[in-house]
Amino acid sequence: MKKGKKQLKVRLQRPLLSAALLLCGATAMAQGLRTGVITDANGEPLVGVSVLEQGTQNGTTTDANGRYRLTTTKANAKLRVSYTGYEAQIISPGQNAQMKESNETLNELVVVGYGTMRRKDVTSSITTVNAKDLNQGVFTDPAQMLQGKVPGLFVTSTGDPNGSPSISLRGASSLRSGEAMQPYYVIDGIPGVDISMVAPDDIESIDVLRDATATAIYGSKAANGVIIITTKKGKAGRTNVSYNGYVGFDRVAKTLDMMSASGLKALSQETGVAVDDNGGDVDWQKEVLRTGVSHNHNLSINGGNDKTKYMASVSYHNRQGVVKGSDMSRLNVRSLLSTSVLKDHLDLSVGANMMYGEYAGVAMDNEGASVMDAMNYFSPLNPVDWAGKDKNYNPLRMIDEDTSENSWKRQQFTAKATLHIIDGLDLNANYSYGNRQRTSSSYHSTLSEITAGQHGQANRNTYMGHESTFETYANFSHTFNKVHSLSLMAGYSWEERVGNDGFGLTVHNFFDDYVKWNNLTYASIIDGISGVSSGVKETVRNISFYGRVNYSYNGRYMLQATVRRDGSSVFGSNNRWGTFPSVSAAWNITEEPFMKNQNLFSNLKLRVGYGVSGNALGFGAYTALATYTGIGYFDYVTSDGQTNTYRTLYFSKNPNPDLKWESTGMFNIGLDYAFLNGRINGTIEFYNKKTWDLIWNYPVYSGTISYGQLDANVGEITNRGVEFTINADVIQTKDFRWNTSLNLSHNMNRVDKLSNEIYHTDRFTQGDPMVAGVSNNGYTQRILEGEPLGTFYTFEFAGFNDLGQSTYYVHDENGARTGEVTTAPDDSRDRVITGNAQPKLNLGWNNTVSYKNWYLTAFFTGVFGNKIYDGTRASYMAASNLASASGTKNVLADFATEQVVKLSDGSKVINTSPNYPSDRWIENGSYLRLKTLSLGYTFRNCFDGWINSATLYFTANNVFTITSYKGLDPEVNMGGLSPGVDYRWSVYPHTRTYMIGVKVNF
Repeated sequence: MKKGKKQLKVRLQRPLLSAALLLCGATAMAQGLRTGVITDANGEPLVGVSVLEQGTQNGTTTDANGRYRLTTTKANAKLRVSYTGYEAQIISPGQNAQMKESNETLNELVVVGYGTMRRKDVTSSITTVNAKDLNQGVFTDPAQMLQGKVPGLFVTSTGDPNGSPSISLRGASSLRSGEAMQPYYVIDGIPGVDISMVAPDDIESIDVLRDATATAIYGSKAANGVIIITTKKGKAGRTNVSYNGYVGFDRVAKTLDMMSASGLKALSQETGVAVDDNGGDVDWQKEVLRTGVSHNHNLSINGGNDKTKYMASVSYHNRQGVVKGSDMSRLNVRSLLSTSVLKDHLDLSVGANMMYGEYAGVAMDNEGASVMDAMNYFSPLNPVDWAGKDKNYNPLRMIDEDTSENSWKRQQFTAKATLHIIDGLDLNANYSYGNRQRTSSSYHSTLSEITAGQHGQANRNTYMGHESTFETYANFSHTFNKVHSLSLMAGYSWEERVGNDGFGLTVHNFFDDYVKWNNLTYASIIDGISGVSSGVKETVRNISFYGRVNYSYNGRYMLQATVRRDGSSVFGSNNRWGTFPSVSAAWNITEEPFMKNQNLFSNLKLRVGYGVSGNALGFGAYTALATYTGIGYFDYVTSDGQTNTYRTLYFSKNPNPDLKWESTGMFNIGLDYAFLNGRINGTIEFYNKKTWDLIWNYPVYSGTISYGQLDANVGEITNRGVEFTINADVIQTKDFRWNTSLNLSHNMNRVDKLSNEIYHTDRFTQGDPMVAGVSNNGYTQRILEGEPLGTFYTFEFAGFNDLGQSTYYVHDENGARTGEVTTAPDDSRDRVITGNAQPKLNLGWNNTVSYKNWYLTAFFTGVFGNKIYDGTRASYMAASNLASASGTKNVLADFATEQVVKLSDGSKVINTSPNYPSDRWIENGSYLRLKTLSLGYTFRNCFDGWINSATLYFTANNVFTITSYKGLDPEVNMGGLSPGVDYRWSVYPHTRTYMIGVKVNF
């Protein structure tokens, strides 16, 4: 019996052992070296295709024959095959694969007015910048994140924590400044929202509508372009919590080389000029400037299911300026709840957004009352506690004794509904209500040098307003016979804005400085009605009707037409309605049968269009109406003999019932291209932008109307340009990738018309840097027909004469040099065109390199071919600084070599001539800047899955600048009517920033 059992056991062990060996062999085979070939749709091998074993970091890339070789690590492994321009596939180890071209880029959704479109179907010029591609840095305004990212969009940044960048798209097209030159913002479909309502970390993407065929749907507010911001929303699935925070350190990028105390003494000894030596040896720039510390925190949560989704975020930003006494803090809160009801036929969403900001600043006025100015002009021979006077002020005294604070409160509530009536037909309704309040406070203490004799002066004012917007529109889309695609949109908008509702008080003569502006009744004196300021409450209403038609034949030929009819209460009674049409077409050349067998282009699309949009930004309710102001008093005796005193009212502005918005027509031709299955792609754009009915305040004969000036539509401006963009995946392997993106833009600006047979003025002068010693006709620019905005119109510097005085070329009535020079140039004869502030080329170049979990980004910006009037240098090289009646003011160190002239007898004298506006102070403003350098590392699945990912990053801004400009920074303000003038009192120093941060996704 035992022998039988033993034989049975032996017989069973043999097959079990064989089975085990077979299983081990199969497992070893499954985990062994596997090979396969990856080809394109035509059977051609693809080189560099990524082949990765799913769930691991084990992978490889295909060789020159398209073959991969990979030893898998798991049984039943699957491989993920991916390649730029192709759809990713999942295959078994050893399997061959034929990859299909991906239309991901072409099929991405682009946000347009009142809807979205596939990139493939877009007929207009629209640039989309996703959140990951926006600039990184210590930004107080989201617009700074677009600098250099969009061709034709010119953004001038500022180091001021309380400042805003200047922005222009495809050239200046207005003679009005401020809001009139800015793009129009649309946030989450709500038009006209202040951009400060959005924290940078809440942005999902930004779409910039660049040509009139894209912007015309927004009618009378879109002439300067439209920027559509889409914020992050809730997503179905697990709850996601994310945090992004950083700390940054700002240092001033450059300081002026002002003369030291020893330098001033040496200058005095060398030339005999008297300077006031008060025993000091102070570097006032070092005393005023500091390292600014900033920190930012954003915490967001989102999630939901297929029916209901939610999102909430809170952002706090605190920034300390590099100038002592300047800082800001801002809190942003956003929330959104959306759900679907009625069996998913009705989508509802409600949102609430809030912003609260506090801003502290320093004096930045002209006539010496600016910390930016005084830290340069205040003599180093003055001790730190030296008291200044009469436009020669101690900058530290201004920081401590002349303080100001502003607070902003904004709230916005939104509600949206979309009814899916039938397949392809949606009815949408949006409503938004927002309110705002701004309170400004300032106090000049009893020790203030600016308000000496007032014994403490306080000012406080507050203004409030609110706005409501309602829009309803329907979208219909359907494809007929599989080739004819038709989309229709029609809508109505109503908008009401109430603003300028507020008042303010100025009081003085305080016993002490403890309460400052916090209790105005502590003051002893208010200067009557002149101590009271008041806004004039105004209500602006706009209504609009608009529509759009899109047609596509087989994805090959596209046609779009839009029209908007706007009515506004801000214009004259004869011109309150305007119509803004556009039409555009596109041809997808690569969809043609004759392009199917070529392998060069993966996308080639030609676009052409023309549209008209308007500019109603910057207008108030009383722009076209007659207004009055109080100019004095009169006594009125009543019937019972009592005498009452009332204000005398007089015209302050004439009415113009024919006043209307400025209109811009733009013709645009664009070519979208892509090579190597999208690895290289980009656009080329040509445009001609013509603006007419420009508004200017013209002098008129006061004998026929009540006031001597009138706002009228007269002028015309043309902008023509070309833009080029190229994006390339230069290198792509399993672990390493290099992507580069370059955009170039050139714009030519020209003022075509300024006057007509009714309205005319001889002087359109701009840009007075208020140089010391030049009291009259200090302007540097003139707006001229046939020339661009920013044209420098100055004297021509001819060097020094035998007495060491500045001389200038004399010109005849035709503007030609006569061969003579003079020390007293004639303002009406000797000025000529001496340069232009408009750049010939703008550049943005981004490079991103990634290796495994590391990434490195280097972003360059550049401006070339422009001129800058260095008003700062002109002022600090003036000899009148040394002889100031209120005490010696400082000059640049270069004064000793450039303003001291050696005479024939060997003696040295100072050039005491005024620094009249001349080409001596006009410099080349070209520069190339490494704007951003960022290095980061991403940790994945940290702490046993508690953290999905964490990215640690370091970023430096304004790393270096290559330029020949002698001023503080060549990135001067290019907005407004006097672009390219470097003012000394109102320009906050640019900074170099170092920041370290972390992004965590839980």
